Amino acid sequence: MSIRRTRLWLAAGILALVHGTALLADFIAPYRFDEQTRSSPYVSPAACRASELHFFVHGYAYRFLGVIPTDLHLFGPSPPARVFLLGSDAFGRDQFSRLLWGSRISLAAAWLPTALSIITGLLLGTVAGFYGGWLDSWIMRFSEASLALPWLYLLLAARALLPLNLAPGSGYLLLAAILGLLGWARPARLVRGITMSAKGRGYVVAARSFGASSAYLFWVHIVPDAFGVALTQATLLAPRYLLAEVALSFFGIGVDEPAPSWGNMLAGAQHYYVLESYWWMLLPALAPALVSFCCFTISDQLLAQRRGIPL
Repeated sequence: MSIRRTRLWLAAGILALVHGTALLADFIAPYRFDEQTRSSPYVSPAACRASELHFFVHGYAYRFLGVIPTDLHLFGPSPPARVFLLGSDAFGRDQFSRLLWGSRISLAAAWLPTALSIITGLLLGTVAGFYGGWLDSWIMRFSEASLALPWLYLLLAARALLPLNLAPGSGYLLLAAILGLLGWARPARLVRGITMSAKGRGYVVAARSFGASSAYLFWVHIVPDAFGVALTQATLLAPRYLLAEVALSFFGIGVDEPAPSWGNMLAGAQHYYVLESYWWMLLPALAPALVSFCCFTISDQLLAQRRGIPL
């Protein structure tokens, strides 16, 4: 197996592991994200012995995969002992459990706007490139206007207009949806170029000469050809939206407490005394860095494949 193929499968495997862990966060996490132990603030990561932990223990109740009610957890200490694998925060909340729970919101904040941007960009880009004329002109003018919008100020204005009684995390996911609908321009312009090139190829011209309809050519020949570009763009956009969530939540204008996200878990690191004495509060930064690195690795391999470089 080549080095490129190994990198691709390793990055894809790590991403699958991260998303699988997020899906099973209830089962893996020993505590709820908002469960506090006020007597144990800023506890350092525990060096647990095997005898202190037990597997498949009973804890707080939840629904496995959102369906099956259970209280079974992967591991946990014997009560009343508590274990903090990644330490605890200022309120005595388990950082490991919050990291797992936060992965759901942070990954949703990455992939929800990515899906909206790619679907919108794929649709509008193929329509503009395939039909051309005034339709192409109008779609491209809208894309230029979208690229010129100051998304940060628009995001702040939209956040101010949202009701205050939204559930924690829901407000930012709505903002992420708005951001995704505004981020269609770059993938649309790339897809448009691929579509304009594809509709002049021999097999498309031959299909048209045999009486194939525009709808047939569009869905059978054009969209599949543009899908590869859209997939590459998805691996580039997802880290961008993920890091946007981390940055906004870090400054307190993203996901609200007590709901955890990888961004607001780092908010405590704004204080110098935290950076100086409680180094484990920076560990959540490794999660978005790892996901972004894997996405960029996959994107690099996909781009190389499109250039004809074998995996």
